[in-house]
Amino acid sequence: MAIPRSTPRPSAGRVLAVASALPALLLAGWILAGLPLLLLGVFRPLPAVLLAVPVTAALCWAGLRRTGAALEATARQVAAVFAVAAASGVFNAVLHSEQLIVRRDPATYAQYAIWIAGHGSLPIPFQEAAFGGPDPALVFGSVGFFEQPEGVVPQFMPGSPLLLALGEWLDVLLLTPALMGALAVVVVAGLTARLAGARWAALAGLAFAVAMPILYTSRTTFSEIPSLVLLFGGMILLHEALSARPRALVAGLAGLVFGCAVLVRIDGLRDVLPVLAFAGLLIALSRVRKARAQGPSEGLQEGLGRSGVALLLGLAAGVALAFLVAYLLARPYLTYLSRSVVPLLAICAAVLLLTALGALLAPRLARLRLPGRLPDLAAALVGFLMLGLAVRPWLQTVRRTPVTEEDRLTYEFLKRLDGDGTRLYFEDSLWWVIWYIGPVTVVLATLAAALLVRRLLRSEGRWQEWLLPLALIGWTTVTTLLRPEITPDQPWASRRLVPVVLPGLILLGAWGLAWLRGRTSRSWPIVVTAVLVVLPGAVVSIGTAFTPIERGEQAAVESMCARIPAGASVLIVERVTGDRLTQVVRGQCGVPTAQVRRPEGADTPQEAEVRRLIDRVRAAGRVPVVLGAEEAQVSAFGTAEQVMALVTRQDERSLTSPPNGTWGLTINVWMGRPG
Repeated sequence: MAIPRSTPRPSAGRVLAVASALPALLLAGWILAGLPLLLLGVFRPLPAVLLAVPVTAALCWAGLRRTGAALEATARQVAAVFAVAAASGVFNAVLHSEQLIVRRDPATYAQYAIWIAGHGSLPIPFQEAAFGGPDPALVFGSVGFFEQPEGVVPQFMPGSPLLLALGEWLDVLLLTPALMGALAVVVVAGLTARLAGARWAALAGLAFAVAMPILYTSRTTFSEIPSLVLLFGGMILLHEALSARPRALVAGLAGLVFGCAVLVRIDGLRDVLPVLAFAGLLIALSRVRKARAQGPSEGLQEGLGRSGVALLLGLAAGVALAFLVAYLLARPYLTYLSRSVVPLLAICAAVLLLTALGALLAPRLARLRLPGRLPDLAAALVGFLMLGLAVRPWLQTVRRTPVTEEDRLTYEFLKRLDGDGTRLYFEDSLWWVIWYIGPVTVVLATLAAALLVRRLLRSEGRWQEWLLPLALIGWTTVTTLLRPEITPDQPWASRRLVPVVLPGLILLGAWGLAWLRGRTSRSWPIVVTAVLVVLPGAVVSIGTAFTPIERGEQAAVESMCARIPAGASVLIVERVTGDRLTQVVRGQCGVPTAQVRRPEGADTPQEAEVRRLIDRVRAAGRVPVVLGAEEAQVSAFGTAEQVMALVTRQDERSLTSPPNGTWGLTINVWMGRPG
């Protein structure tokens, strides 16, 4: 009688390898399935699931079949990674934010997700018939939502809202960021295990999880954490593609995942530029190998060219889709960002041209001999670059005189904080990093980067393992720290560091720690250094980690919606209330909403104009409702009733030190019901 052969359990290393590659594939699969449905106006739960399941299954089949064959890890090391990720997810879920009232980007993302989850299409219609037809006094746009001739267009790329919409369908919209944060811990730990060793994976995951910017962006509906998962997940997939014998299919999949990062954040275009150059390098090396009739044993693996082409095609497909979607769904947003997007496109064109020339001339370029001291000079340059960023505050003060409307708003915001308004504080950007992950991690990361650059230029070790991660982390870190391009109040500005800078430096720091361990026989220096990698970031986070912000907004909005009468058309007659609540009332309450146009510089419209619009709403067979911030703003039009009296906490707005607390926030809304 034959004894059935038992299926062997997967090794701990394979479990970590698969678990850390899986999140990027899941996110990419859902986004790629949801986008065509959104473009067709049929983004609904059933068709989304029916399309996402086979798409995601195909991606996972292609990307995970042989994952982790060479990743060595013990069960204890893998369990530690999952424990850190689970603790991170639970902690951030318990202390999650409720940013639904549109004041800054998280609520814009949330309202974007709520709309497409409920309606499945864009743009958002004006519903002018509910106000008696078109009228020049009606304003349908608001903060984060552009008014265009075809309708109201949300501000951002649709990748993150598509992910959040799934949370909205499952009634866990506000908990979705905590899940994303937990997945990000696993992804960062998985890449660390591959590049620095599984011994350091849990340490890197812990240092990442306790950093204040990670806590901050894992509690509310930002796009930075999904972007991180896709970028670092792409690096994991490419590592798998180039391990042992190159696999073109997985390389192409990695390129597609990198391209999906642009669907989440338009800034992702800058982040993936090194991927373009790396694909060109693989093609160039393949041409060199053919020109020399060289075998795999002589330093260049067979199949690198196919992998390079596949990586390039996957990246091109993802980026092309991102540009198509940006044109169709986010054109006003691109116009709004044109001052930074146009130079970025010029840089992309230059990189593409140089990559093509490099690949074309590769056999000739391969004959050149690099100067013998170049590796040492390049390593020294890394150290001097970081030193320059560290002393930059004593050498430069970055200022900007307002030119555009965006500049003017930033100027007014900063002037309320520091009395100046022109200073942008970008010169402090490296110190932001030091605040949040500690000086020891930054020093270790700098040491690691210098050593790795030196090794790569000497062609020591497996160059393809570290070349792209080092290039992507280095490029994005330097460009981000030179020009963060964000309002510099903390913790708000810290989100710029989340997709690449902080996890990248933590990854490099883990490699630096592994390098130090190989050069000492004593364990206590390594233990002390490991503690100093985690402790400073944790200490800085304590001031804000246990205080959730903007809690109570969900209940406040639901209560306000319940008090708006059936068949209503809402007219908002105060500037701040209009900025914050136009899309909230339209999207969450399901009520046609518009602001009443105000004279230049005024906070409220003319009373006669409001009364005229009230009469038009009545004539359309609707119930007119007026919203404002104070009783006096609505009482002239009918019986006044306070429908929101929210007292909660908001972010601190620190400019010269890490945040160590929160500020109070009060939001009042009054409703007038004309008789």
